[in-house]
Amino acid sequence: MYYAREPGKINHLRYDTLAQMLTLGNIHAGNKMIVMETCAGLVLGAVMERMGGYGSIIQMYPGGGPVRAATSCFGFPKPFFNNLHEFPLSKVDSLLSGTFSIETLPSEPEDNVIVEEESNGSIDEKQTYIQETEEESTPETAMESNQTEEQETMDINAENRGFKENQEKENKENVREKQRKQQERRKKLLETAALLREKNADGLIVASKFHPTPLLLSLLEFVAPSRPFVVYCQYKEPLLECYTKLRERGGVINLKLSETWLRSYQVLPDRSHPKLTMSGGGGYLLSGITVVLDKSKSDSSTLEALKMEEPSSKKRKVQDLEHC
Repeated sequence: MYYAREPGKINHLRYDTLAQMLTLGNIHAGNKMIVMETCAGLVLGAVMERMGGYGSIIQMYPGGGPVRAATSCFGFPKPFFNNLHEFPLSKVDSLLSGTFSIETLPSEPEDNVIVEEESNGSIDEKQTYIQETEEESTPETAMESNQTEEQETMDINAENRGFKENQEKENKENVREKQRKQQERRKKLLETAALLREKNADGLIVASKFHPTPLLLSLLEFVAPSRPFVVYCQYKEPLLECYTKLRERGGVINLKLSETWLRSYQVLPDRSHPKLTMSGGGGYLLSGITVVLDKSKSDSSTLEALKMEEPSSKKRKVQDLEHC
């Protein structure tokens, strides 16, 4: 439905490409998966359905919170969400460097001050209006107007006190509710950070609108060796850059950049043939398997590669300078 009506919301991810992602990612019950997607929760829902409520899923999200519009359409029962964790992308670098800490959230009493100022402002306006009417009144009707104005001011003050008390009660309840939600969010964030620190995830799925190279290089640190990873992108060029970066970095094998081809067929008696219209493209997939990265070997191999790639003209110039 998303691909037919609003493919932009799911980054033009076609259903056969999604099936290939689930297969290449070796997603099954009992896995510990890391999912980074900006497809309105469609990829997350597909992973949850394949896992069947067994195992754990860590959703990495950009911005203020995860988007799960398509996930809610799957109709999962509540136990499916018990093992669903979330972690912001903005804190990945601090978690890898060991400086991870939960920032203090903004204090809530500021809202109460604003409400009180507004209510005080309305009282002052009413009192100034009453004073203006007193000045405009004539001496003959001063006694009668004073009595009626005193009654009005008494009624207004009583209403304002009641309104102010109700506002204070509502604000206190709202502050308590927000504090409780913030504490729960902090607790879940610490639990997710502890899961990521183990660095033993069974797979990684990336399908986002951001450039895949920095995402993949940072998130691969949380994946255990000999585990699959899959990266989806609507275009081929970002994945080609990601492919070359991974080959230079090492720590991965069986790298493949693939594109799925889909054509619909009409099947009728004596009239079976491929349809004339077909999908132009369903995106590209970069898949591979993680291995243990030997940093000493990788450093020596990169130095040797740089020496081999050095042009002969440059070598001659360096030798001439040394002789001089």
